[in-house]
Amino acid sequence: MSTMQDYHSRLSDPASRKFGTFSYLPPMSAQDLRKQVDYLLAQGWAPAIEHTEPQHTRGSYWYMWKLPMFGETSAENVLAEAEACRKANPDNHVRLVGYDKLRQTQGTSMVLFRGKTA
Repeated sequence: MSTMQDYHSRLSDPASRKFGTFSYLPPMSAQDLRKQVDYLLAQGWAPAIEHTEPQHTRGSYWYMWKLPMFGETSAENVLAEAEACRKANPDNHVRLVGYDKLRQTQGTSMVLFRGKTA
């Protein structure tokens, strides 16, 4: 049996904070991010880009970057919007949300870019 690893995520250390499952994995490459967006679109989920200041990530409210991209089928367009949000808000965390219209909930949510933590 393997041993559990402690990730030392602490509220007092903003750089150590984790944001969902993918935060515990090594950073994703551009190709890995593209695969996640492709999966989101293949599920028929509506992508949306959100952002917030690093000190407010624990709150439930993130700012929406434009409206959700209902009917979007191009991963390039989704990633371009995420990059535009990052450029417009360089100090903020930027995440991608996939809204599942059938279950009327989020199908996925992942932080794509981390802002400044200090």
